[in-house]
Amino acid sequence: MLDRCDRVQIAVHDAAKAAARYRQLLGCEVARHDRSRHLSAKRTILAVGESEFELCEPDGAGATQDFLARRGEGLMTAGYCTADPDAMVHRWEGLGVPYERDGEQLYLGLEATFGLPMVISASTYRRRVGPVSFLYETTNVLVSDWRRVASVYAGLFGLDPSRFSEIGSERFGYIGTLTLFDPPNRLDRIELSQVTDEVHATGMCPLPSASASLRHSSFRVSNCRCMTRAVSQARSGCGIIPMTLRPSLTSSKDGLLIQSRSGSTTG
Repeated sequence: MLDRCDRVQIAVHDAAKAAARYRQLLGCEVARHDRSRHLSAKRTILAVGESEFELCEPDGAGATQDFLARRGEGLMTAGYCTADPDAMVHRWEGLGVPYERDGEQLYLGLEATFGLPMVISASTYRRRVGPVSFLYETTNVLVSDWRRVASVYAGLFGLDPSRFSEIGSERFGYIGTLTLFDPPNRLDRIELSQVTDEVHATGMCPLPSASASLRHSSFRVSNCRCMTRAVSQARSGCGIIPMTLRPSLTSSKDGLLIQSRSGSTTG
């Protein structure tokens, strides 16, 4: 029932300043402005490839202000889309899963997603903007058993576990799976990475809760060399980009990982 990884929500202190930096970095455009009751935020929504980045600036006390006070600027919510939101709600209600509507978006309770903040939107066609193609993955770092989480997500979102692909890395200290939504047509997925030790890179990143963390989101570009130049130029400029494109192995900051169509990465 999930179609794509279609957005991320990013907590920022100054949405106008952040939007300018993302335009410089990713060649994106401002699509619209609105407010979110659930997030207590003013939102500047950027068109990034076929996906959207929601820059969330606090609009009084609430979730966004709390996130910034606790963690600083960074990835706050992973977003996915479905062709039939009402059918998704019917599934959740049948399972007794708590959720909240905010306009046309659905937010799952953290107790249902092992602490991973999720927002579900209706699937829609968008023209591609800039050198980014699309978001295709969000990484969910776990201390919970990844097999249990994969089973729960399959039930929540109507996914087929036989299409999932197990992963693991001794170098980075994790095991898990890719919860592929619609292979081989698309590779959109939630990456479940269970920490196996606290020595290697994955385990060195402190988790904001005892169960799970949104660590980074990945997107694909058509011209990785062009993107690398843009990243270098943006990093040499003034101001702060409210994310890192590829966190260093010892960094606790969330980030975005860029992948070219050939499979190479930059950051």
